[in-house]
Amino acid sequence: MSIHPTAIVAAGAQIPSSCTVGPYCTVGPDVVLGEECELVSHVVLDGHLTMGRRNRVFSFACIGISPQDLKYAGEPTGVEIGDGNSIREYVTISRGTKGGGGVTRLGNDCLIMAYTHIGHDSQIGTGCILANSATLAGHVTVEDYATVGALCPVHQYCRIGKYSYIGGGTTITQDVLPYSLTSIERNNHAYGLNKVGLERKGFTPEQLKELRAAYRTLIASKLNISDALAAIREMIASGGAGEHVVYLADFIASSERGIIK
Repeated sequence: MSIHPTAIVAAGAQIPSSCTVGPYCTVGPDVVLGEECELVSHVVLDGHLTMGRRNRVFSFACIGISPQDLKYAGEPTGVEIGDGNSIREYVTISRGTKGGGGVTRLGNDCLIMAYTHIGHDSQIGTGCILANSATLAGHVTVEDYATVGALCPVHQYCRIGKYSYIGGGTTITQDVLPYSLTSIERNNHAYGLNKVGLERKGFTPEQLKELRAAYRTLIASKLNISDALAAIREMIASGGAGEHVVYLADFIASSERGIIK
């Protein structure tokens, strides 16, 4: 068994010899780990926590901690985690509550990215991806192979259907259909030149004038992007625009995902 001398492992914790417990980890007395688990460093495992095989938990993750529920009164509830999961930095997984079934569950082969929160009594299936800062309130169900995008809050008692994909930044207040692509509307616009910021960075009035003309062609005209780019190239060729407009045109031309206009 590889347990770093700075780690604190309580009497009663069950840790197989194939596991690695890194520096400054804290493991509570009711924690049971499966074979070949790795706690990278500064990991907190608490409560009645059972973890399967080959799980890797990264720095500052807290698993099995008390639920964020004012009704919780210290009941011996727990967390059950399957095999082969990657739980990244600063993830928090709360134990269950008496009124919610008592157990928070995470299946097998999931990727739980940094800063994700899995609330009490939530049930996460197999092969799921919870991207950075996904936030699951209590009693959420995420079915197998679903993906919850970054910065997505999910209301309590919602279900995320299997094989569904939730786009980043989407607030979920109702059940998400299985197999669906669900996302908030993305009404992004470029509102013109960052004039004040550019002035503060030392851009000259002439440079700002050139960029303003290029932006009028790109945004305010009725030209599509290809035609607007061609018009900007003509401005450059005629000597009416300098290096910053050249960079703007090259940036547009090299875009693979398209530009926000």
